Amino acid sequence: MLHWRYSIINVRSSESVIMPDTPREGSLLLYKLQPARCARAGEKLTLELPGGESARVRPKDVQVLHPGPLGALGELKPPAGEIETAWEMLQGSQTTLPELAELAYGEYTPSTAWATWRLINEGVYFRGDADEVTVNSGADVDKILAARAADEIEKRAWTDFLEHARRNHVIREDGRFWQEVEARAYGLAGGGRILRALGREDTPEAAHQLLLDAGIWDEKVNPHPRRLGVQLAAPALDTTEPWPPTHLGAVDTQRVDLTALETFAIDDALTDTPDDAIGYGAAPDVLAGEPCFWVHIADAAAALPPDSALDQAARARGASLYLPEGQVAMLPPQVIALLGLGLSEVSRALSFALRFTEDGTPEIAAVLPSCIRVQRLTYEAADAQIDRAPFDRMYEIALAYEERRTRQGRVTIDLPEVDVRVSDDQVSIKPVMSIKSRTLVENAMIMTGEAVARYAAAHDLPIPFATQEVAEGETPEIDPSSMASMFAARRLMKRSQYRLSPAPHEGLGIASYAQVTSPLRRYLDLVVHQQLRAHLDAVGGAVDRVDEVDGVDGVETHLLGTDDILARIGAVEQTLGDVRMAESLSNRHWTLVYLLQHGDWRGEGVVVDHRGRQTVVIIPELGMETQVYPPDPPPLDGDVTLTLNQVDLPRLDARFRTDTNTH
Repeated sequence: MLHWRYSIINVRSSESVIMPDTPREGSLLLYKLQPARCARAGEKLTLELPGGESARVRPKDVQVLHPGPLGALGELKPPAGEIETAWEMLQGSQTTLPELAELAYGEYTPSTAWATWRLINEGVYFRGDADEVTVNSGADVDKILAARAADEIEKRAWTDFLEHARRNHVIREDGRFWQEVEARAYGLAGGGRILRALGREDTPEAAHQLLLDAGIWDEKVNPHPRRLGVQLAAPALDTTEPWPPTHLGAVDTQRVDLTALETFAIDDALTDTPDDAIGYGAAPDVLAGEPCFWVHIADAAAALPPDSALDQAARARGASLYLPEGQVAMLPPQVIALLGLGLSEVSRALSFALRFTEDGTPEIAAVLPSCIRVQRLTYEAADAQIDRAPFDRMYEIALAYEERRTRQGRVTIDLPEVDVRVSDDQVSIKPVMSIKSRTLVENAMIMTGEAVARYAAAHDLPIPFATQEVAEGETPEIDPSSMASMFAARRLMKRSQYRLSPAPHEGLGIASYAQVTSPLRRYLDLVVHQQLRAHLDAVGGAVDRVDEVDGVDGVETHLLGTDDILARIGAVEQTLGDVRMAESLSNRHWTLVYLLQHGDWRGEGVVVDHRGRQTVVIIPELGMETQVYPPDPPPLDGDVTLTLNQVDLPRLDARFRTDTNTH
């Protein structure tokens, strides 16, 4: 070793080796990081390339590694050398390619020049270019070697994972790669490189299918809510604010006692957020005992003033999320337990007494904070009592109101609806029946919304008004006996919108409307309540109540301006769209899971549209729309017998075989 070190010193201290810069015939050149031989020099160089190809290039496109002569590229044989010894001698200095070749290989020849360039390009011990070579320190070399070893391990892990994935073989060591695929299935970044390497589309649906194929997911994983970015947990109470609010004590002296009125909260059996109730009768202290149609709504604004922590949490969610696998509430459970109607012996409400003009227009006769005693009923239980008081009178009023809306052009679309539920991983689908109690409750809610909208407009009270238009120039003509007719009419209806000024809601057949009856489940309903609360505070109590009240239940209120309302509408609209889409896609997902659980499913469909060779069919039993391609398309409203053929869960598609049986 001492002899070698002495030799290197002598070489370095003797004649310096100069790097050539002018190509000539037989020179070894670097071209696009590959060796090339200069076959002919001139204004343009003719190069011989590996593999026998040739190229004509400008001199500035190449770099001379050795002046030659080099007879052929095949003469470049890997030489033996002392690379690490040369590196040890040169640490802390700069050198050139010719000098490094002399030190590492003992001579500067075309073969050693090319070998030296490869050392420099490899970058472990040396880096730079042919004219100026930097010698890496020992610490640098250790880092580079460690990084390259890790890179080799990663490449091996990647190769092994792809092989496993192609065979749908899952092992623990591949977990991080599968996490990338899951992220892509949820619509997040990542996972695309895996899908592409496996020859699949880079889409959330393809990632979903890969996870199903590998058995990492099963059909019970519903990715759509997360894919849409909706909140999947109810908000928590803010511990910096007292709960319950101190003004909501055990005794509410500023509330009107309406506990003597019969009051009914009518909902589906599984509803756990009851925020509206109805009744009919007279209250001695209100309107001189005049009988009224009463609609009582959970007094959410009493506990959720504008811009409070709970208000902001509700705004971020827009509405409660209803999925077949469960509900995600807009508000914390403690809030619902306190404010929900019928969840305690006596409930707090904002109660609306409604009367009707000669032409059937609903008006607010009184609105006041109240205490009520609520009976909770299912739709079926209420329907069994529909011919007995007070249900018979309420139903009579509801029917008259619905007939008025029909005369005013309401769009009646009665397509099949179903309730999709998941329990113990089993999916159940039950039809939503059009029963009298549903008609009663639906019209009670709509008439309250119309009355509040009319009142707000008359008093210049800024609230979000709900509107809906029909496609411009189109008037849906509906045959109530034709499912195809109702399907066509639905396509003409635009989505509901929220505005600062009243406008017709053509779907409901009324001139102005506000959603107001679900403040525990819909944020903009809560905003309407906050505005009504502030307005009542400003006017000194209940509207048209015989005995005025002082203030409104002790809650501090302030009226929001039009800019505030517009900002809230803007904040909620996109979120609401995502919530409704998550609900729709989730219903579709679980309906397809139901079909997978009943692989021999067979049933009836009704033809509602023709689109070229495609026939659109609604399956009433499933509340589902699908497309089929029968050889002889049946007429609109014709029946088709469908047999399940295939379910593509990631793409939310089901294919059916058809037998036609028209009538």
